[in-house]
Amino acid sequence: MKKNTNPHLDHRSLPKGKYRHYKGNEYEVLGTAYHSETEELMVLYRPCYGDAALWVRPFDMFNELLSFEGRVAARFKLIEEYKNQSKKGSLK
Repeated sequence: MKKNTNPHLDHRSLPKGKYRHYKGNEYEVLGTAYHSETEELMVLYRPCYGDAALWVRPFDMFNELLSFEGRVAARFKLIEEYKNQSKKGSLK
């Protein structure tokens, strides 16, 4: 993979909170991080069901619109923003 040679990292942000995936499941966004090799901006999240393992997805993919069942939908839609972000969304 080609390394990002831009001296300025991508500083877009995403509110921490609960998001609904276009297929219906809910996920908790914990923050953003950078890929160590490509410096691509990633979203750190976990499902609100099952073992709640941590996952990352490219920022642009997390925020993309897609066609689903004949309509355009956001891959993930914010349903609850954490106002006090120091208490919610911790990795504990």
